[in-house]
Amino acid sequence: MSNWAKTRFNKRKTTWITVGALAAMFPVALWAYYYGPDPGNSGAPNDADGALACASSGCHTGNAKGGPVNAFPGYGVSATFSSGLTYTPGGPAVTITVTVTDPNNKNYGFQMSARTAAGDIQAGNFSYSATVTDLLILCTEKADVSQNVVTNGISCPASTPLQFIEHNYPSAAFVTNKPYVFTWTPPATSVGDIIFYVAGNAVNGNNLADAGDHVSTAQYTMAPGAPPFTCANTTTPVITFIDSAGGYGGYSYFASGTWLEIKGTNLADPTDPRLSAATNPGQWTSADFSGSNAPTTLDGISVSINGKPAYVWYLSTGQLNVQAPEDTATGNVSITVTNCKATSAPFTFARKALAPGFLAPTNYTANGTQYMVATFNSDGAYVLNTSTGASFGLTSRPAKPGDLIIAYGIGFGDVTPAILPGLIVGAANGLVNPVTISFGSNTNASIAYQGLAGGFVGLYEFYFTVPNVANGDYQINVTQNGTAIPQKMSLTVHN
Repeated sequence: MSNWAKTRFNKRKTTWITVGALAAMFPVALWAYYYGPDPGNSGAPNDADGALACASSGCHTGNAKGGPVNAFPGYGVSATFSSGLTYTPGGPAVTITVTVTDPNNKNYGFQMSARTAAGDIQAGNFSYSATVTDLLILCTEKADVSQNVVTNGISCPASTPLQFIEHNYPSAAFVTNKPYVFTWTPPATSVGDIIFYVAGNAVNGNNLADAGDHVSTAQYTMAPGAPPFTCANTTTPVITFIDSAGGYGGYSYFASGTWLEIKGTNLADPTDPRLSAATNPGQWTSADFSGSNAPTTLDGISVSINGKPAYVWYLSTGQLNVQAPEDTATGNVSITVTNCKATSAPFTFARKALAPGFLAPTNYTANGTQYMVATFNSDGAYVLNTSTGASFGLTSRPAKPGDLIIAYGIGFGDVTPAILPGLIVGAANGLVNPVTISFGSNTNASIAYQGLAGGFVGLYEFYFTVPNVANGDYQINVTQNGTAIPQKMSLTVHN
């Protein structure tokens, strides 16, 4: 063990010596584990404490027969996984967030383990950031509750193979209302379904294991996904054409965060099973993300824009869709594609500070009129004449003055608070360079929100109210920083 681990292990023993010395004053059963429980208290049925998960004498609740567990309304423990409930054998680490909720107690602890559903053996490996001080990893056998601290990120030894991650505090001062965040690396090969057992502990802060402490458990089953694809195609890719996403204007220039379409030959491995997937063929999945960070390499394919990695969303042999990284350069820059081991010749493309475009694809046209894609905030129906929408296979109706509708865009630049390209948006924000939206030449709409859309990467949303105008199709004129957006598009209004 490391010196830190030895110190931590000795601290556990010292705590129990202290408890023994004070047994005449306080029953041993009343001492709580502010520094984390012994191994075997995650709620796994075959562990030392089994389903009691530390709700037993000598740990929490002070009840010699154990319990109660999951007995109090309004509280519980939960976990979220960055990959959803699927793991990729040999794939990227999964970010896990554990949260304990309780309407009364605000000091929280936990313990988690990961086991194969078949055989109940250790699955994968826990780790946490080197800057984290409130987590600890222990190892033990099912029938052995002796403490065995393992160095962060190191697998447990064969003699004590089961691994537990838990809270760890140097004193009884817990952090209030704080989630625990750490990572789990999947096994190199599929081991079938994996069950994550987690126990939460919301304590009343009196340093006693009494009925005021609330113990809860939960479990999650994670299924194996496809193993990572190993790209074998080393023929040099060729770029023949680039534009910003065609449905958003298809410009011959781009900006930070713009989605680009890169076309050419040999851009991806034709044997890649992602290209023929049953759902969303060619696209990234949640398993390709690291937390909220989008991938810069997808099945061996990467794109460099002005020397910086782009975020790769879609693959095919003839086209890649990527998001441009943050950059301050303007003018012509070089773009290259790397296919496994071979890199294309550079393709020159113009970069600007802003490249705003609304969603208005060319197939969203009727009777010679190009329409903007917009939906009603109330029910998600499309803003179009009902018959026009039906011809597109959509549920639609014209907008009325006073309706709140939503339009979508890319390339509108920075937001505040700052959110960089390549990140799933998790908070409300606003454009640094605001836009105006008008129906016709001079009737401005009132804009309630203009910024990146929550839960997406690089998609902007615009919530605006239809102004008081007469019936008809209106050209929607948009400016950003006083400069008109070049798209010509319309919306239908009918009172």
